[in-house]
Amino acid sequence: MEERFFATFIHCFFIAFGVIIGGSIIGSIGSFATGEAPLTAISRLANSLRIWAIVAAIGGTFDAIENLQKGLFDGSTIDLVKQALLILSAMGGVKTATLIIDWLIQEDVT
Repeated sequence: MEERFFATFIHCFFIAFGVIIGGSIIGSIGSFATGEAPLTAISRLANSLRIWAIVAAIGGTFDAIENLQKGLFDGSTIDLVKQALLILSAMGGVKTATLIIDWLIQEDVT
């Protein structure tokens, strides 16, 4: 695997991490402005932004589908492995961000 892939791998992690942290904290300002509980909103927003953070981190759904198509139909298994690793990296960023948010707010929201 080339050096550019490792940079993209790290970028995917931190993009997904930033979408969750930034989106949930900035989104909770609206809850604060309307008189609702902002910490509860942070937790709910973090949970609802998970899939969007992964999609944003891998660069949109069309590129991911195109790379999966190359891997499956054109016999380029390295593209399939790279795409799977990028998705796992984004999922790791999302999980890390939600764990940090849960740790910081120390609130059990169901």
